[in-house]
Amino acid sequence: MSFKKALERYIEATNSHDFNNIKEILHPEAVYWFTDKTCTTIEEIGAYFNHAWDLIKEEVYSATNVQWLTVDESSATCIYTYHYEGLYNGEFVSGSGRATNVFTNVNNEWKLIHEHLSN
Repeated sequence: MSFKKALERYIEATNSHDFNNIKEILHPEAVYWFTDKTCTTIEEIGAYFNHAWDLIKEEVYSATNVQWLTVDESSATCIYTYHYEGLYNGEFVSGSGRATNVFTNVNNEWKLIHEHLSN
């Protein structure tokens, strides 16, 4: 799987609303920087995702303007604009922000080791 496919797979996993699908893509030492919290364990990352899915029902996450900044045989880093939409307290909401993802190649499999999201 290419690094570009890894990003596509990650977005698909996010839209499944099942953290087990995301966990398959994560490096065991993944670190997430969200606007309001830093998550340094798989358990913390999972709790954050599950809380977000509880708040925003039927959320759809997407990425536009993806730019791959660095790519070599062991790592790939991209930036993009993320978009989300869904239902918050029964009302349609949407928003966007900036994202950075860092993938690392472990045993010929691309794993997400860092994500930084900001508004």
